[in-house]
Amino acid sequence: MDTKQINNILKAPAPHMVGDGFRVHNFFPSGYEIDMNPFFLMDYGSKIEFSARREPRGVGVHPHRGFETVTIAYHGAVAHHDSSGNSGVIYPGDVQWMTAAGGVLHKEYHEAQYSLTGGPFQMVQLWVNLPAKHKMGKPGYQAIKQADMAHFDLPENGGKIEIIAGNYEGIQGSAHTFTPIEVYNARLNKGAKANFSFPANFNTGFMVIEGSIKVNGSDTAAADSFIHFKNEGTTIEVEALEDSVILMLSGEPLNEPIVQYGPFLMNTEAEIHQAIEDYNQGRFGYLEE
Repeated sequence: MDTKQINNILKAPAPHMVGDGFRVHNFFPSGYEIDMNPFFLMDYGSKIEFSARREPRGVGVHPHRGFETVTIAYHGAVAHHDSSGNSGVIYPGDVQWMTAAGGVLHKEYHEAQYSLTGGPFQMVQLWVNLPAKHKMGKPGYQAIKQADMAHFDLPENGGKIEIIAGNYEGIQGSAHTFTPIEVYNARLNKGAKANFSFPANFNTGFMVIEGSIKVNGSDTAAADSFIHFKNEGTTIEVEALEDSVILMLSGEPLNEPIVQYGPFLMNTEAEIHQAIEDYNQGRFGYLEE
Protein backbone atom coordinates (compact mmCIF):
# COMPACT_ATOMS: atom_id res chain seq x y z
CA MET A 1 0.00 0.00 0.00
CA ASP A 2 1.32 3.41 -1.03
CA THR A 3 0.66 5.24 2.23
CA LYS A 4 0.68 9.02 2.50
CA GLN A 5 2.76 9.68 5.59
CA ILE A 6 2.26 12.41 8.16
CA ASN A 7 4.57 15.40 8.06
CA ASN A 8 3.45 17.05 11.32
CA ILE A 9 0.59 17.09 13.81
CA LEU A 10 0.11 20.73 14.71
CA LYS A 11 -1.53 22.19 17.80
CA ALA A 12 -3.81 25.20 17.48
CA PRO A 13 -1.88 28.49 17.49
CA ALA A 14 -2.89 31.21 19.93
CA PRO A 15 -6.30 32.64 18.99
CA HIS A 16 -7.13 36.15 17.89
CA MET A 17 -10.37 37.94 17.17
CA VAL A 18 -11.68 38.78 13.70
CA GLY A 19 -14.17 41.55 14.30
CA ASP A 20 -15.97 40.91 17.57
CA GLY A 21 -17.67 37.66 16.51
CA PHE A 22 -14.99 35.25 15.39
CA ARG A 23 -12.26 33.91 17.66
CA VAL A 24 -9.91 32.03 15.36
CA HIS A 25 -6.66 30.08 15.32
CA ASN A 26 -4.83 30.76 12.06
CA PHE A 27 -3.08 27.49 11.19
CA PHE A 28 -1.76 28.93 7.91
CA PRO A 29 -0.26 31.04 6.50
CA SER A 30 0.57 32.83 9.80
CA GLY A 31 0.46 30.08 12.41
CA TYR A 32 2.68 27.55 10.65
CA GLU A 33 4.82 27.68 7.51
CA ILE A 34 3.19 24.77 5.73
CA ASP A 35 2.33 24.42 2.07
CA MET A 36 -1.41 23.85 1.57
CA ASN A 37 -1.62 25.61 -1.83
CA PRO A 38 -4.25 26.14 -3.32
CA PHE A 39 -5.66 26.59 0.19
CA PHE A 40 -4.04 29.89 1.13
CA LEU A 41 -5.54 30.46 4.58
CA MET A 42 -7.31 28.47 7.25
CA ASP A 43 -8.90 30.17 10.25
CA TYR A 44 -10.21 27.59 12.70
CA GLY A 45 -12.75 28.82 15.21
CA SER A 46 -12.51 26.28 18.04
CA LYS A 47 -15.65 25.75 20.09
CA ILE A 48 -16.53 28.74 22.26
CA GLU A 49 -19.64 29.85 24.14
CA PHE A 50 -21.02 33.25 23.17
CA SER A 51 -23.36 34.97 25.58
CA ALA A 52 -26.76 36.22 24.46
CA ARG A 53 -26.69 39.64 22.87
CA ARG A 54 -29.25 41.83 21.12
CA GLU A 55 -26.77 43.41 18.70
CA PRO A 56 -25.15 40.61 16.63
CA ARG A 57 -21.39 40.23 16.76
CA GLY A 58 -19.45 39.91 13.52
CA VAL A 59 -17.36 41.60 10.86
CA GLY A 60 -18.51 44.70 8.99
CA VAL A 61 -18.18 45.49 5.30
CA HIS A 62 -14.80 44.56 3.81
CA PRO A 63 -13.51 43.73 0.29
CA HIS A 64 -12.15 40.54 -1.30
CA ARG A 65 -10.53 39.90 -4.68
CA GLY A 66 -8.72 36.99 -6.33
CA PHE A 67 -9.89 33.99 -4.30
CA GLU A 68 -12.82 32.16 -2.73
CA THR A 69 -13.93 32.11 0.90
CA VAL A 70 -15.36 28.83 2.17
CA THR A 71 -17.06 28.93 5.56
CA ILE A 72 -18.03 25.62 7.19
CA ALA A 73 -20.33 25.71 10.22
CA TYR A 74 -20.21 23.18 13.06
CA HIS A 75 -21.95 25.12 15.86
CA GLY A 76 -23.72 28.47 15.77
CA ALA A 77 -25.18 30.38 12.83
CA VAL A 78 -23.81 33.14 10.58
CA ALA A 79 -25.65 35.54 8.27
CA HIS A 80 -23.85 36.70 5.12
CA HIS A 81 -24.37 39.53 2.62
CA ASP A 82 -22.25 40.66 -0.31
CA SER A 83 -22.33 43.45 -2.88
CA SER A 84 -23.32 41.07 -5.69
CA GLY A 85 -26.71 40.68 -4.05
CA ASN A 86 -26.08 37.31 -2.40
CA SER A 87 -27.18 36.63 1.15
CA GLY A 88 -28.02 33.72 3.37
CA VAL A 89 -27.57 32.01 6.72
CA ILE A 90 -25.42 28.99 7.43
CA TYR A 91 -26.40 26.70 10.28
CA PRO A 92 -24.49 23.71 11.73
CA GLY A 93 -23.47 21.41 8.90
CA ASP A 94 -23.94 24.04 6.18
CA VAL A 95 -21.28 25.56 3.91
CA GLN A 96 -21.05 29.03 2.38
CA TRP A 97 -18.83 29.09 -0.72
CA MET A 98 -18.26 32.64 -1.98
CA THR A 99 -16.23 33.31 -5.12
CA ALA A 100 -14.89 36.84 -4.74
CA ALA A 101 -13.01 36.67 -8.07
CA GLY A 102 -12.93 40.20 -9.57
CA GLY A 103 -14.14 41.78 -6.36
CA VAL A 104 -16.96 41.94 -3.82
CA LEU A 105 -17.77 43.69 -0.59
CA HIS A 106 -18.74 41.27 2.14
CA LYS A 107 -20.06 41.25 5.70
CA GLU A 108 -20.84 38.41 8.09
CA TYR A 109 -22.52 38.46 11.49
CA HIS A 110 -23.94 36.03 13.98
CA GLU A 111 -27.47 35.22 12.85
CA ALA A 112 -30.03 37.32 14.74
CA GLN A 113 -31.82 34.52 16.62
CA TYR A 114 -28.56 32.79 17.55
CA SER A 115 -27.26 36.13 18.83
CA LEU A 116 -30.32 36.55 21.06
CA THR A 117 -29.89 33.12 22.65
CA GLY A 118 -26.11 32.65 22.47
CA GLY A 119 -24.54 29.22 22.76
CA PRO A 120 -21.69 27.18 21.29
CA PHE A 121 -19.94 28.49 18.19
CA GLN A 122 -17.43 26.61 16.03
CA MET A 123 -16.53 27.22 12.39
CA VAL A 124 -13.75 27.04 9.80
CA GLN A 125 -13.03 29.59 7.09
CA LEU A 126 -10.76 28.78 4.16
CA TRP A 127 -9.34 31.01 1.47
CA VAL A 128 -9.04 29.02 -1.75
CA ASN A 129 -6.77 30.65 -4.32
CA LEU A 130 -8.07 31.12 -7.85
CA PRO A 131 -5.91 30.56 -10.94
CA ALA A 132 -4.82 33.71 -12.74
CA LYS A 133 -7.31 33.26 -15.58
CA HIS A 134 -10.23 33.32 -13.12
CA LYS A 135 -9.05 35.96 -10.63
CA MET A 136 -10.92 38.78 -12.38
CA GLY A 137 -13.97 36.70 -13.25
CA LYS A 138 -17.55 37.28 -12.16
CA PRO A 139 -18.21 36.82 -8.43
CA GLY A 140 -20.34 33.84 -7.43
CA TYR A 141 -22.01 32.23 -4.46
CA GLN A 142 -22.86 28.65 -3.53
CA ALA A 143 -25.09 27.94 -0.55
CA ILE A 144 -24.67 24.29 0.42
CA LYS A 145 -27.11 23.02 3.04
CA GLN A 146 -26.15 19.89 4.95
CA ALA A 147 -29.50 18.29 4.09
CA ASP A 148 -28.67 18.56 0.38
CA MET A 149 -24.96 17.77 0.59
CA ALA A 150 -23.55 14.82 -1.32
CA HIS A 151 -22.49 12.07 1.09
CA PHE A 152 -21.32 8.48 1.35
CA ASP A 153 -22.65 6.26 4.13
CA LEU A 154 -19.98 4.06 5.66
CA PRO A 155 -20.82 0.39 6.22
CA GLU A 156 -21.79 -1.07 9.59
CA ASN A 157 -23.07 2.24 10.97
CA GLY A 158 -19.58 3.71 10.72
CA GLY A 159 -20.80 7.21 10.00
CA LYS A 160 -20.68 9.19 6.77
CA ILE A 161 -18.40 11.22 4.53
CA GLU A 162 -19.91 14.55 3.48
CA ILE A 163 -18.40 15.49 0.13
CA ILE A 164 -18.32 19.28 0.02
CA ALA A 165 -16.05 19.31 -3.04
CA GLY A 166 -14.25 16.68 -5.07
CA ASN A 167 -15.14 13.02 -5.40
CA TYR A 168 -15.28 10.19 -2.87
CA GLU A 169 -16.12 6.61 -3.83
CA GLY A 170 -17.59 7.82 -7.10
CA ILE A 171 -19.86 10.41 -5.48
CA GLN A 172 -19.32 13.93 -6.76
CA GLY A 173 -19.17 16.74 -4.23
CA SER A 174 -21.71 19.50 -4.00
CA ALA A 175 -19.49 22.50 -4.80
CA HIS A 176 -18.21 23.68 -8.16
CA THR A 177 -14.46 24.39 -8.04
CA PHE A 178 -12.01 26.04 -10.44
CA THR A 179 -9.14 23.62 -9.77
CA PRO A 180 -8.98 20.01 -8.52
CA ILE A 181 -9.62 20.05 -4.76
CA GLU A 182 -11.13 17.66 -2.26
CA VAL A 183 -13.01 18.98 0.78
CA TYR A 184 -14.83 16.48 3.03
CA ASN A 185 -16.39 16.37 6.45
CA ALA A 186 -15.79 12.86 7.79
CA ARG A 187 -18.27 12.13 10.57
CA LEU A 188 -17.06 8.87 12.06
CA ASN A 189 -18.60 6.87 14.87
CA LYS A 190 -16.32 5.39 17.53
CA GLY A 191 -14.39 2.40 16.20
CA ALA A 192 -15.14 3.12 12.55
CA LYS A 193 -12.41 3.05 9.93
CA ALA A 194 -12.38 4.80 6.56
CA ASN A 195 -9.88 4.89 3.73
CA PHE A 196 -9.05 7.86 1.55
CA SER A 197 -6.92 8.34 -1.55
CA PHE A 198 -5.39 11.60 -2.76
CA PRO A 199 -2.81 12.14 -5.52
CA ALA A 200 0.76 12.16 -4.23
CA ASN A 201 1.41 15.72 -5.39
CA PHE A 202 -1.74 17.17 -3.77
CA ASN A 203 -1.19 19.22 -0.61
CA THR A 204 -3.20 17.44 2.06
CA GLY A 205 -4.23 18.20 5.63
CA PHE A 206 -6.88 17.10 8.14
CA MET A 207 -8.41 19.38 10.78
CA VAL A 208 -9.74 17.38 13.73
CA ILE A 209 -12.92 19.21 14.70
CA GLU A 210 -14.24 16.80 17.34
CA GLY A 211 -13.09 13.58 19.00
CA SER A 212 -9.78 11.85 18.36
CA ILE A 213 -8.46 9.65 15.58
CA LYS A 214 -5.68 7.24 14.68
CA VAL A 215 -4.06 7.72 11.29
CA ASN A 216 -2.43 4.92 9.27
CA GLY A 217 -2.64 2.62 12.28
CA SER A 218 -0.09 4.52 14.37
CA ASP A 219 -0.27 8.31 14.94
CA THR A 220 -3.08 9.78 17.03
CA ALA A 221 -4.52 13.28 16.87
CA ALA A 222 -7.08 14.95 19.12
CA ALA A 223 -9.62 17.71 18.56
CA ASP A 224 -8.29 21.15 17.60
CA SER A 225 -5.16 19.74 15.92
CA PHE A 226 -4.17 19.79 12.25
CA ILE A 227 -2.50 16.86 10.51
CA HIS A 228 -0.24 17.90 7.64
CA PHE A 229 0.80 15.16 5.23
CA LYS A 230 3.87 14.68 3.07
CA ASN A 231 3.65 14.99 -0.72
CA GLU A 232 4.28 11.32 -1.29
CA GLY A 233 2.03 8.28 -1.27
CA THR A 234 -1.70 8.30 -1.89
CA THR A 235 -3.68 6.33 0.70
CA ILE A 236 -4.68 7.30 4.24
CA GLU A 237 -6.54 5.18 6.79
CA VAL A 238 -8.45 6.91 9.58
CA GLU A 239 -9.85 5.19 12.68
CA ALA A 240 -12.14 7.01 15.09
CA LEU A 241 -11.05 6.46 18.70
CA GLU A 242 -14.28 8.19 19.74
CA ASP A 243 -17.11 9.82 17.83
CA SER A 244 -15.18 12.25 15.62
CA VAL A 245 -15.54 14.94 12.96
CA ILE A 246 -12.62 15.62 10.62
CA LEU A 247 -12.36 18.31 7.94
CA MET A 248 -10.26 16.86 5.11
CA LEU A 249 -8.49 19.11 2.61
CA SER A 250 -6.48 18.09 -0.44
CA GLY A 251 -5.71 20.04 -3.58
CA GLU A 252 -3.53 20.28 -6.64
CA PRO A 253 -1.02 23.12 -6.15
CA LEU A 254 -1.32 26.19 -8.33
CA ASN A 255 2.12 26.80 -9.84
CA GLU A 256 1.63 30.54 -10.04
CA PRO A 257 3.14 33.45 -8.12
CA ILE A 258 1.14 34.74 -5.16
CA VAL A 259 1.09 38.32 -3.90
CA GLN A 260 -1.17 39.01 -0.93
CA TYR A 261 -2.15 42.32 0.59
CA GLY A 262 -4.85 42.18 3.24
CA PRO A 263 -8.05 40.90 1.59
CA PHE A 264 -6.54 40.78 -1.91
CA LEU A 265 -4.80 37.69 -3.31
CA MET A 266 -3.28 38.29 -6.73
CA ASN A 267 -0.30 37.28 -8.90
CA THR A 268 1.63 40.57 -9.14
CA GLU A 269 2.26 43.75 -7.18
CA ALA A 270 0.68 45.72 -10.03
CA GLU A 271 -2.55 43.74 -9.62
CA ILE A 272 -2.54 44.51 -5.89
CA HIS A 273 -2.18 48.23 -6.61
CA GLN A 274 -5.05 47.98 -9.09
CA ALA A 275 -7.21 46.20 -6.52
CA ILE A 276 -6.58 48.97 -3.99
CA GLU A 277 -7.40 51.64 -6.56
CA ASP A 278 -10.56 49.83 -7.67
CA TYR A 279 -11.71 49.49 -4.08
CA ASN A 280 -11.02 53.14 -3.33
CA GLN A 281 -12.90 54.17 -6.47
CA GLY A 282 -15.97 52.16 -5.44
CA ARG A 283 -15.66 49.55 -8.19
CA PHE A 284 -16.45 46.67 -5.81
CA GLY A 285 -20.07 47.82 -5.64
CA TYR A 286 -22.01 48.98 -2.60
CA LEU A 287 -23.00 47.18 0.58
CA GLU A 288 -24.72 48.83 3.51
CA GLU A 289 -23.10 48.39 6.93
